Amino acid sequence: MAHFLVIGGGIGGMATALLAARHGHTAEVFERAERAPGTDLDGDFFGWHRPGVPQANQPHVLLGAARTLLRTELPDVYAEMLRLGARERHELDWFEDRPPARPGDDDLVMVQARRIVLESALASALRAEPRVTRRYGTPVTGLLTRPATGAQPPRVTGVRTGDGRSEGDLVVDTAGRRGAVDRWLADAGCRPGTTEEHRTGLAYFGRWYRLPGGALDGPARPWSVAGGSFAGCAVFPSDNGIFAVTLFVHTSDPTRAALRDPAVFEAAARTFAPGAAWLDLGAEPLSGVLAMAGLDNRWSAPADERGPVVTGLVPVGDALTHTNPTLAQGMSLALWAAHRVAATADGDPGGARFAAGYHAWASRTLRPWFDLQVAADDSTGDRLASRAARTGAARESAALFDCALDDPEVMRVRARVRHLAESPERAYADPEVRRRVADWLAARPGYVPNQAGPGREEWEKITGR
Repeated sequence: MAHFLVIGGGIGGMATALLAARHGHTAEVFERAERAPGTDLDGDFFGWHRPGVPQANQPHVLLGAARTLLRTELPDVYAEMLRLGARERHELDWFEDRPPARPGDDDLVMVQARRIVLESALASALRAEPRVTRRYGTPVTGLLTRPATGAQPPRVTGVRTGDGRSEGDLVVDTAGRRGAVDRWLADAGCRPGTTEEHRTGLAYFGRWYRLPGGALDGPARPWSVAGGSFAGCAVFPSDNGIFAVTLFVHTSDPTRAALRDPAVFEAAARTFAPGAAWLDLGAEPLSGVLAMAGLDNRWSAPADERGPVVTGLVPVGDALTHTNPTLAQGMSLALWAAHRVAATADGDPGGARFAAGYHAWASRTLRPWFDLQVAADDSTGDRLASRAARTGAARESAALFDCALDDPEVMRVRARVRHLAESPERAYADPEVRRRVADWLAARPGYVPNQAGPGREEWEKITGR
């Protein structure tokens, strides 16, 4: 049995501690905030000021990868999410007649819920878990370390807080991309780890609404995401009849500041089919327009070409890989990492072998999805910045996604990639998929992708430019 010291009590931290306990270990969670999420979802979501979690009131969804892990490893947490109002949506429900089921289709279910729903479910489970000690209002202020010996790097043995020192077998950094662990490791004499950062150039503007009349579901069509040549719109159905509408533009777009105005925002959102379909229901606004920009894709591992730069400490969640939310991968990757740490911590989790194994697993399992996010954001950013039509390979790639709306077999393959069940290299290389997309394109010789939404002249008129 190992004793975990978890820095940070967000989703990654709570999941790590809970999974560790379910695998027979003990854990202490150190969280800067004074309290845990409660069961007053709307009060916490709209009224709890959380400067350390700037993404807390932004739209979230759980992909099939996260759902599968929760149902398998933490079924009580998943059941609590459903009790609190989370909704399941199978990707193949897009079609009026769902195609015959195939093995693996159960992995293609998206869970529609605000972030607070998962946080509340995890917090409830932790309160009932005797193997976990929760220390709210107790930020970690430093690390306890042993110096390097021979070829072995320094070893972390515990943490410092305002209350004193706590020692454990493994420290798990779930403090996010803004944590101080990198600085503490440098102070301990560790060589620098590997950090790779890619700016996205995307800005998001979102607003929350409640469906009228106690309704829980909105329109099934059109598709919830529409991308134009310079802007896009997405609708995020969520729990308890709440949904968000989001607009996204390039950070260099001179019209973006105007989108903070609720009237301008709604007028712009209505120029896209999904925005109009949901806003025309007469929904009640629950928030102002929430802006988010300055996002990046960041890989930050305490390891280099020589191996781990430290033992006794591993990162989970955004502390390891922070991904821009367009593909909604973040929570799935965090839960995967939390499970890996908890499930393999028997023996000496503070030793060099454990650290090397974890970083090899992360590079093999998480890094490909990080790279996919980088490539997707580069493509979207270039399109929004240049406002140019996509041609050649980019046109064919876009056609795969549009073809999926008409062809359930292509939708199934697209969904397997979206839900992290199969790599795009393998899924999209299927000759049958390639044939179907080619036939779809051949039937539409004038196909131009990303033509949703208004023209530029109309957009600038709406935004007052």
